[in-house]
Amino acid sequence: MIKTIAQAALAVNEKLKIRKNSIRNGSGKTRLSIVTGIHGDELEGQYLAYLIGSRIQENIEFLDGTVDIYPALNPLGIDSITRGIPLFDLDMNRVFPGSKEGTMPETIAAAIIDDLHGSDICIDVHSSNIFLKEIPQTRINVSTAETLIPYAKMLNVDFIWVHESATVLESTLAHTLNSMGTKTLVVEMGVGMRITKEYCFQLLDGVFNLMKNIGMWSGQTVSVREPIVSLNRSVGFVNSDAAGIFVPCAEFGDHVKKGQLIGQVLDPLTGKAAADIKAVCDGMIFTLREYPVVYGGSLLARILQADENGGEKFEK
Repeated sequence: MIKTIAQAALAVNEKLKIRKNSIRNGSGKTRLSIVTGIHGDELEGQYLAYLIGSRIQENIEFLDGTVDIYPALNPLGIDSITRGIPLFDLDMNRVFPGSKEGTMPETIAAAIIDDLHGSDICIDVHSSNIFLKEIPQTRINVSTAETLIPYAKMLNVDFIWVHESATVLESTLAHTLNSMGTKTLVVEMGVGMRITKEYCFQLLDGVFNLMKNIGMWSGQTVSVREPIVSLNRSVGFVNSDAAGIFVPCAEFGDHVKKGQLIGQVLDPLTGKAAADIKAVCDGMIFTLREYPVVYGGSLLARILQADENGGEKFEK
């Protein structure tokens, strides 16, 4: 059933509507919510929302409970290919929990929270931006790690990044819902303005595996991978020392050694290499620059550090 959960007046007699597809079957009380489209340039979740809805509706007899799919929390951003909310120059994921007496983005955010609150589990799906590509991962605040890691392990992601608290995160959807007792997992995968089909299918298998484990899906599922769990912010950041175009020589997901060449920043004007880019630690590349134009300080890669630097071992 398609439901409108929030709306606001726009110019020229138009209306902004936030909608969800609520799919229910059986007598089960468990409710899973799938949220995506907070950022208008993140489209991986659009395809995932379609895949989840399609599979459930084709096999509805296996569902016992409710799955709510929210494919576009920021439809204006998606329509205009804008990361934030157009006209407001605002990141929607910095507005929560919102306010019923506030501006249009704040009232929309408040209505979204009201509707999501009470879900047993919420999965908040994000892509990266247009500059970086991310391996499928779940990001969890250290304050909720004990509760959320068991569920994150069911999602078929490659690793789980447990990070420290940051003040800016307090205004996100995930932090707001977790603080209200609604268990919320943040998934990052792929690259902005694109759809990486293999990642979407990977997470699709994970979602149904989670549904089976929490007792709301009796259909067939596949075995999921055992993710690496990163603790204590055991991540190395590789930044550019020069301007130019970044051409990697390492692959996404490669395991590298400290000092190993992973790419070069090239100067098209002089025909020379402006900088050799080397790994800052032993580990696995889980973020890699997708957009080649870079400047001094641009993020080129993130490396999940090896065990001796405080992370988890890579063997699965």
